[in-house]
Amino acid sequence: MIIEIFLFSMFSLFALVSSLMVITLKNAVHSVLFLILVFCNVAGLLLLLGAEFLSFMLLIVYVGAIAVLFLFVVMMLNIKIDLLDLNSVSLIPLGLIIFISLFYQFNLTIKQFYIYKSIYQQPVVISWLAEEKFLSNIKVIGRVLYTDYSLLFLLSSLILLVAMIGVIVLTMHQRTDVKKQQIEKQLIRNSKGVIKFIRLRR
Repeated sequence: MIIEIFLFSMFSLFALVSSLMVITLKNAVHSVLFLILVFCNVAGLLLLLGAEFLSFMLLIVYVGAIAVLFLFVVMMLNIKIDLLDLNSVSLIPLGLIIFISLFYQFNLTIKQFYIYKSIYQQPVVISWLAEEKFLSNIKVIGRVLYTDYSLLFLLSSLILLVAMIGVIVLTMHQRTDVKKQQIEKQLIRNSKGVIKFIRLRR
């Protein structure tokens, strides 16, 4: 129980610090890297709370696809740092509104799940031999996806495949100034006169 509380506090602290670094850094590449770190910490928090399916989906979808896509787009665009100094005083009211709304939601979450009270409770001993008989969240969701919604699952994958091929076709530019190798002309070329010997004066 103490180890779980320690890990929960560590992941929460790292997530908060990383999220602050995302919005305060001026370099877009560094912000995306800290955003990936935020996703990893949130996935660790979900894993500690018992939502392993959401944790792995967050890693696969957001870290493995969306955040890496953001990183590649930012690196390809080569965004320059804006040299204009923004007036930070004008951003204070907007920041206060966002902070109050997030703090209100956080306070409701603490009261709803009794987080503070659960820390001081006695640890519950779980018999893992008895838990092996029950199905986990991933097994239950996998059975539902691949049995009841298998057709929709395959259709969504087919739509994603068509979208990926469409993007590749649309972004391919046929250049006319590229020198290509023409094998037909090379084969019909006469070999005589190709090599020329030059005698140099001694």
